[in-house]
Amino acid sequence: MAEVQTNPVAWETLLDLSAYAGPRHVRLELAVRDAVATGRLPSGAVLPPSRLLATSLGVSRWVVTEVYGRLAAEGILDARTGSGTRVAARVDVAAARSAAPPAEQQRRPRFDLTPGVPDLRHAPRALWLRAMTEALADTPDAELFPLDGDVPGARAALAAYLARSRFARADADTVVVTHGAADGMRRVARALHGLGHRALLVEDPSWHRMRHVAAAEGLTPVPVRVDEHGVDVDALVAASVRTGACAALVTPAHQFPVGVPLSAERRERLIAWARTCEGVVIEDDYDAEFRYDRRPIGALQAMAPERVVLAGSLSKTATPALGIGWLVLPPWLRDAMTPGGVRGADAAAPSTIDQLALARFLTTGGLDRHLRGARARYRRRREALLTALARALPECRVSGIAAGLHLVLDLPPGVRATDVVRAGAAHDVALTDIRRYRVSPDAPAPERLVLGYGDLADPLVDEAVSLLAAAVREAAVPGGTPPQVAAGGEGPRRVGAAR
Repeated sequence: MAEVQTNPVAWETLLDLSAYAGPRHVRLELAVRDAVATGRLPSGAVLPPSRLLATSLGVSRWVVTEVYGRLAAEGILDARTGSGTRVAARVDVAAARSAAPPAEQQRRPRFDLTPGVPDLRHAPRALWLRAMTEALADTPDAELFPLDGDVPGARAALAAYLARSRFARADADTVVVTHGAADGMRRVARALHGLGHRALLVEDPSWHRMRHVAAAEGLTPVPVRVDEHGVDVDALVAASVRTGACAALVTPAHQFPVGVPLSAERRERLIAWARTCEGVVIEDDYDAEFRYDRRPIGALQAMAPERVVLAGSLSKTATPALGIGWLVLPPWLRDAMTPGGVRGADAAAPSTIDQLALARFLTTGGLDRHLRGARARYRRRREALLTALARALPECRVSGIAAGLHLVLDLPPGVRATDVVRAGAAHDVALTDIRRYRVSPDAPAPERLVLGYGDLADPLVDEAVSLLAAAVREAAVPGGTPPQVAAGGEGPRRVGAAR
């Protein structure tokens, strides 16, 4: 395939997979990211059809469709029904480049304590395969070719599931099936930009991918601080008055990364703000299914379905490999999503087969069975991690442990998180500084790590914590002040305190 620099039909762009390490789908993703970041694939360039590219590169078609779907979900590519897959018109080049590390960094560490990854060893393979097999066997031939990729049964199944599990006020007409939470954010941000919005109020700290996707669609992130009760609504209202922003992205069920739920009083005030300014709250339903101190908290969307967008996915509950998510939309935003409605040509949905499988997965209780087992595993792993931390790092404090798949660890006096991350890498332990999730990462902040335990194998917990403790000792600096008090669902405490 000879390289072409300026032709908007970029079927001949050279993609050299040998320059990267890892499985074929990882190498192809990195190659496409690099091509976008360097400008060899410019904005608007049309990529080859998946079958043609697979044949040219000598890979399976699944490899290409997986990569196209993943990059479309991030807003780097734009999959349009009837016009092929192309580089997004407003592609975030920095995001494409930052997500493509050198090949030598592609090997996964033995001890992965980074947040945001579920237990991939227990992905519901058999349940999903059964759902897909039964859906294909039972679906009439005519329904295998739906209009605009829309599968009403999938939307109806999602509406019913969200109504009973998240107390959402949803029906099939308000639900849109997406390629994941980031894809849903891209669609909402694009629609809001079209309606005249130019800024988005975001929690600080928060999950960076969502705000980067919104920024790529023209919404400037405006940071709002978070404390032990969730996002500071007084600060949010003040930022709204100062900037004119009338859209906010929040994680009320389990704030990421601090780990606190939004208090009932602040929920009411946030809804009142949205109604007063005729704005919208985008509810990222992060980690809502995994709560250990009480039943999961209901969706904010139920309080004001006309002012709240509910966004979720199967990435944490099942596996990111499925590439399936959803939006529950207010009617006015649903109509504004595209000129032809939410199911128009600009809203390419997951494949018909995937949507049919999703409907069967939900209606037959497959997801419910998977979640019951997952909650029990994560609860045991959480307890094992807390016990190991109490033994190895008794001077540290933890917070945000009441829900989700991660916790926040305050480091001892004089120890910098960046130094611990660097020392941990030398021990094959992947760690994350909480500053990674700050809107302004250079601003002063307590020294904390965000420790994920979703994909940490149970037999490795003790060894991983021992190596973490070694990294903390190696990074220690004489002197310092006592660690800052962390914000947590039940307040900060020393590891090993009564639970």
